[in-house]
Amino acid sequence: MDLLIAFVITLALITAVSLWYRISPFFTLVGGAILFGLLSGMTLDATLEGIVSGLGKVFASFGLIILCGAVIAILLQEQRQAEEIVSDIQRIVKNPPALAGFSGYLLAVPITCCVTAYVMLQPILDCLETDKLRRNVLLYLAAVGSIISYALIFPTPVVIPLFTAFGTGTSALVYNAVAIPLSLTVLAGAILFYRWARPEVSFAANPLQPGDIRQDSGYGIHWRAWAPFIAILVAIPVSFFLLGLSHVGIINFIMLVGAVTAIALAPNGIRATGLTKSAKHAGMIIFDICGAGALGYVIVKSGFTEGVLGQLIFLIPVILVPFILAAVIETAQGSRVVTAVITAEVLAGSAVVGAIHPIPLILLISAGSCIVSYVTDPYFWLVQRTTGDDINTVVKNYTLPIALAGIAILVVAIALEYLVFR
Repeated sequence: MDLLIAFVITLALITAVSLWYRISPFFTLVGGAILFGLLSGMTLDATLEGIVSGLGKVFASFGLIILCGAVIAILLQEQRQAEEIVSDIQRIVKNPPALAGFSGYLLAVPITCCVTAYVMLQPILDCLETDKLRRNVLLYLAAVGSIISYALIFPTPVVIPLFTAFGTGTSALVYNAVAIPLSLTVLAGAILFYRWARPEVSFAANPLQPGDIRQDSGYGIHWRAWAPFIAILVAIPVSFFLLGLSHVGIINFIMLVGAVTAIALAPNGIRATGLTKSAKHAGMIIFDICGAGALGYVIVKSGFTEGVLGQLIFLIPVILVPFILAAVIETAQGSRVVTAVITAEVLAGSAVVGAIHPIPLILLISAGSCIVSYVTDPYFWLVQRTTGDDINTVVKNYTLPIALAGIAILVVAIALEYLVFR
């Protein structure tokens, strides 16, 4: 069968199974890998070998990082330290929407999961605002903020596979020098979007004051809550300048330092239960991402890159190929990490990589991963459940602003490619 037709059929069935059965993405992605391998003419044995290789490759890249992020997140949650972090941010960021958006933005990166960051913030934001309309605006902004940083900043599980595949010869610091200001600008745009889209929701009548979140917290900085993140920041120059580690070594080293700091500071009673919960939470995330690696590896082994992508380059501008490919994959299965892993696998070694500078290329894929955050996106349903809004309202307040963020990132990526890197 033609590889493009096999690809479309596989993505369509992944979408249908995800919607009908709501089972773990791991099973739909591995099932999709088997289906695509057989449709593309690969033997069952070769397909299964590709699946095993893809699983192992992704686990080696992400296993330790995600486990460390889960350890930090769960131990913070068990000690209610996320509330202390938000309380500290509140002393600087007085505006409630900005507080919610920036809190989601900030937590998603070191925790290595935007959904986990939202789950940690949701009960805090529920306490901050009792009015349903205002509370929901805060929840939407926390979700959007977490996705913006998660899709753009290195090192997150979305950016790591893209930087590993395409960032040869490019410094992570240089990339973040572009990605961080861009992400903060997009976040500011998202906050303004809610002021425009929800003019009936005003926070002026109920301003937040320092100490609203934790009445017993006082006015000092909660250093124990911030300690894992401070340790990660300190570990970056140490790993780079003193230890001379590679990019892969730096990522794993700094996350280990953060996790060890969180474990060391946790009380004995919380430490053991927190580590058990962390392993369970990380395992669910890791297996889903490994399923993406399986599908991506089988697609690459089928010859898809040489065949289909070579044809697409003649049909559409090469600058749009990474963006469209990522948007299609994101629409089919809903996970930005899965989208990044599969897109990196498919594009690696293709003519597209040689035609676009690594920084715009990574931004193009990140932009595509934001375009369609709809019914196949597990985050969409989590936001719908926690806000209690109907689907149309969630589309307006979650799907639309993320799509607009994706378009903004796309425009910046194209501008960088043609105006800066050529």
